[in-house]
Amino acid sequence: MEKKDHLSELMSVTMEHVRAMADANTIIGTPIQADGVTLIPVSRLSFGIAGGGTEFSTKKQPASDPAFGGGSGASAKLEPVAFLILRGGSVKLLPVAPPPATTVDRVIEAVPEVVDKVTDFIEKQQEKKAQETERADFAE
Repeated sequence: MEKKDHLSELMSVTMEHVRAMADANTIIGTPIQADGVTLIPVSRLSFGIAGGGTEFSTKKQPASDPAFGGGSGASAKLEPVAFLILRGGSVKLLPVAPPPATTVDRVIEAVPEVVDKVTDFIEKQQEKKAQETERADFAE
């Protein structure tokens, strides 16, 4: 009797479904035409796959032919990256700016605003100190 590799079969089926989702039309979208301009969406696809299983024997299932329990899963994320713009004889790439993805990105994006606030605070403190010095000089 040939031993089946149930986990391999399970993962193969999962991968077949992922391949069906991740064809070229998913990454390079269907062209959109309007007024002599063609827009072609370009996306990024990322996905993860997990699977696991075990073989076990039960009172009704002999150890020579163990039962199998397992599962698999997949997750996909499709993000727009850019549009190719075809007009006349020229092609341009228009990137889509995604929102900050990480804390570092958010901090870098906020730095100019923070610098402005700190600079304003320091200027106000210096003005306040100058006014206090003028009052002290005037009082003498």
